[in-house]
Amino acid sequence: MKKIALLASGTGSNAKKIIEYFKGSEIISVACLLSNKSSAKALEMATSFNIPTHIISKEELGNPGQTILYLKSMSVDLIVLAGYLKKIPQDLVEVYPNKIINIHPALLPKFGGKGMYGMHVHKAVVEQGESESGMTIHYVNAKYDDGAIIFQAKCPVQPSDTAVQVAANVLRLEHKHYAPVVEQILIDK
Repeated sequence: MKKIALLASGTGSNAKKIIEYFKGSEIISVACLLSNKSSAKALEMATSFNIPTHIISKEELGNPGQTILYLKSMSVDLIVLAGYLKKIPQDLVEVYPNKIINIHPALLPKFGGKGMYGMHVHKAVVEQGESESGMTIHYVNAKYDDGAIIFQAKCPVQPSDTAVQVAANVLRLEHKHYAPVVEQILIDK
């Protein structure tokens, strides 16, 4: 059985879709959900599915040894960022090379990098007058939104669209594609 660790900082809607997708799978399971925020709704959501949770303390963010030990104790094969808003420490990237993936709410390399998350991305897409947006799933490396692209899905942006409308369209793509891409990555490994 391949095991996933989910990392989330907020409500965890993508994490929930992934948990639901693999519920009952005989080859892939969600081993745990980690968050850097003790108030993250994703923790409650994971607990409702009987998924073990772990809060990454401020100390762990700078020195991820405890996080690494926890992930190893859970026998994690793939780390899946699902709305996790902190930079992944280099030590963690080195321990899990090409085994950490992220979802970004834009078509990278456009609208990526530090500070480009959530509604910030969608506002920038609208302000730039883009005709399309979408989502990108990519491997995590030492830089924000810089790792090799695994998968992208697009949606049109109408001139009358607001950032809220773009966000809703992109979120639908994320919910549709993230779990199947995770499954394919684990099947191929």
